[in-house]
Amino acid sequence: MKACRKIFFLPPLCALLAVGSAHATNGYFPHGFGVKAMGMGGASVAMTDNAFAGTNNPAIAAWAGNRAEGGLTLFSPKRSMSRTGSGAGLDASVDSGSNLFFVPEFGYNRAISDQIGVGVTVYGNGGMNTEYPGNQLNCGGGPGTGNVLCGVGNLGVDLMQLIVAPTLAYKLNDMHSVGISPLLVFQQFEAHGLQAFSPMSSDAGKLTGGNYSHSTGIGVRLGYLGKMSDKVNIGASYSPKISMSKFDDFAGLFAGSGGFDIPENYTMGLSFQATPAVTVALDYSRINYSEVPSIGNPSTNMAPLGSANGPGFGWKDINVWKLGVQWQASSQWTLRAGLNVGDNPIQSRDVSFNILAPGVITKHMTLGGTYALSPTSEVSFSYMYAPDNSVSGNSFFGDGSTETIKMSQQSIGIQYGWHWK
Repeated sequence: MKACRKIFFLPPLCALLAVGSAHATNGYFPHGFGVKAMGMGGASVAMTDNAFAGTNNPAIAAWAGNRAEGGLTLFSPKRSMSRTGSGAGLDASVDSGSNLFFVPEFGYNRAISDQIGVGVTVYGNGGMNTEYPGNQLNCGGGPGTGNVLCGVGNLGVDLMQLIVAPTLAYKLNDMHSVGISPLLVFQQFEAHGLQAFSPMSSDAGKLTGGNYSHSTGIGVRLGYLGKMSDKVNIGASYSPKISMSKFDDFAGLFAGSGGFDIPENYTMGLSFQATPAVTVALDYSRINYSEVPSIGNPSTNMAPLGSANGPGFGWKDINVWKLGVQWQASSQWTLRAGLNVGDNPIQSRDVSFNILAPGVITKHMTLGGTYALSPTSEVSFSYMYAPDNSVSGNSFFGDGSTETIKMSQQSIGIQYGWHWK
């Protein structure tokens, strides 16, 4: 946490890191940002009823008024791996531990004038986490001497990305606004139990270990919002790839001597007032994982781990569709439901490497709502369920065995918000 204080000079951010990492769902990105968006399958780029402009669409800040929202989500992923058909006696079936994470969020927005809105959003962009028990296999030293990848002790990784996004938005006229959010990014990562990969590494001393390595970077998100009529909004946001400083302590694991940039991503969408009480929102998002070598390089690359063209997770670019419905049921109750459907970034050739990061989820079903406590305060909630999905492929052991990685998820979020003139 000392690194956090040095970088941001904001002790509250260190408290957010201490609560827990965000472990995400569209690849490693969350299915939505902000409890309200989470209840609508993540659809948010053309919605103006929240303070999360810095992550959803910076142009929203010109329309969101004066408001602040703080929330906490309990996220529960279940991850597992299995190996069958091993002639070397390496069959396994293991669940990952660490199945509960608290993910905080905060957003603030202020109308400086009729044309200008400013704000700040603090959020977890996503992450990867696994924790498989050690002493599962006979990896040459007798029964119970290796984890499922034949390393020593427990096997797993933990990646966290925290972003602070100050925001400025400007109304070009009564129909259109643009916005910009500088993205101040902090990452931390650790991996353990990977000793079996040492012969494949360019620097085996920086391949695995129990200490966190830190990385920082600065990016940007651009946004546009158009009020095409009293019933239809359209929106778009774009963030180019963010170049991050390297995880020096894992220069023998990630391609490019510890490189782990944040991929280019963009979203386009609309919201439609179907009736005076019902709003329908639809977003399309694209996340270009393949542009980041440590994420996109195939795990089959014949080069040392950590080298420029070294093996990665082999993730492909994904498309994500987000559909949400919001119903103003009464003066106090607003109810929401959503569906989030995306591509699976993991291919069968890369299953072994992705035992560490089984981001195979493709469908999320969501519910949510807001209860107005008073004319100026409210409580919102969301629930997400992502059913089991799995990918199977040949084991890297080369013994003819088949490995399967699987994941399912649930989350419950609550948020308190207040707004004023």
